[in-house]
Order: sequence, then structure tokens, then C-alpha cells
Amino acid sequence: MANKSVLLTEGGLNELREKLNYLKSVRRLEVADRLKAAIALGDLSENSEYDDAKNEQSFLEGEIAELEEKIRNAKIIDDNTDSDVVNLGSKVVLKDLEFDETEEYKLVGSTEADPDKGKISNESPVGAAITGKVAGEIVEVHVGENIIKYQIVEIKR
Repeated sequence: MANKSVLLTEGGLNELREKLNYLKSVRRLEVADRLKAAIALGDLSENSEYDDAKNEQSFLEGEIAELEEKIRNAKIIDDNTDSDVVNLGSKVVLKDLEFDETEEYKLVGSTEADPDKGKISNESPVGAAITGKVAGEIVEVHVGENIIKYQIVEIKR
């Protein structure tokens, strides 16, 4: 099975590296300390603290492996190029035509997506609908049985 490229901005890659560093240098030590304390309690066969710490260690190591894989397969999105069309790295001002409200989003890969921070994935319904479009265009986003119409007000870099 081939490794799938992970689309990231330079900032997104740096965030993953920082999180990986934190997990390896801080969280691993904390979990190791929990394990030592649980082992010191004695009989491991009926030691829920030990079981919890082992589970946490397993989860942590899985998260570290996943981050390392994403970093290894990272493909950097050039978010500094000028373009008249929406593509990865674009900042886009969208107007919801039904509610007459505007929002600004940055179009990023799915790994970096965080709607609460204004980062939407190119694989999301809105991201897929606006990709390749130009300012002024109206796009339809299908959400269940509903259709939401957005106008692309502006494309920023």
C-alpha cells in the first residue's frame, strides 16, 4: 500500500512537528512516571492504575507514530502564490446568500483543517465546491437534502 501524501501548509507542518516534540519530550515522561507509580503499588494483575497507564502509553505511542507518518509524507502547499482561482492555501471570503453573512476561510488539506480557526479542508463539501472557482462565482453546497448557496466574494493570499 502506497503512502498517501499529506497536504499541509508550512505553518501546519510546523504545528505537527511541535506537537510531536511535545508528545515525545513531555507526555512520554509523564506517562512513564505514571507507570512507575502504578508498578510501585504492587500486584499488577488487579492494578487499575497500571492498566490505565499502559492504555495511555499505547494510545500515546499510536499518536506519535501517526504524527511521524504524516510528517514523513507531508507535501507542502504553496500558500504564497497569487492566483485568481481558489486552490489549496487560498484565503476565501464567502457570503452565505440565504443569511447574508460573510465568513473568511483558508483552504487547507484535511490534516490541517480546523473550522473553529477558519481552516476548511479541500475535501469538505464547501472546500470541494469552491476549489477551482473565481471571485464572484456562486457555488452550491449539498448538505444532506439541503442546498446552501455561497458567493465567493474575494480570494486572498
